[in-house]
Amino acid sequence: MNSLPERVQVLIEVPKGGFVKRELHEGGSVDFISPLPSPYNYGCVPELPGADGDPQDVVVLGPRLRAGTRYDLPVVGVVRFFDAGAVDDKLIASDHAPTAAELRGLRRFFKLYALAKLVLNRRRGLSGRTALVSVVERSALQERWRNPR
Repeated sequence: MNSLPERVQVLIEVPKGGFVKRELHEGGSVDFISPLPSPYNYGCVPELPGADGDPQDVVVLGPRLRAGTRYDLPVVGVVRFFDAGAVDDKLIASDHAPTAAELRGLRRFFKLYALAKLVLNRRRGLSGRTALVSVVERSALQERWRNPR
């Protein structure tokens, strides 16, 4: 699929303020424990494969949502991200268009996330680029959202 979905069914894996990232689409195994609470709800779309083959990652703006619950939400943007040399974009879902403050917050968070993920990748023996590329609102995306960078 190359066109950005209008809406997705997000399975929340880490509620806003949570520390434990569980792979709920894989039976609930713990992926990692963060030293800082997540400033966003984080989940996936189990039925939609991401570029890395795992279910598509999704960041959900707004109030804390319950882990293990599915929510039908509009897609309002994309966090362009590399993880250990592989494309690992995250959809941004919300019931409203992201504000300028929310976009700045996403950029700040994913810059720090990239540094933490780089350390974790090194400990796991993985190499390759791990970095935030950009945060893009839906209105600024080209028709194809999975395009080479």
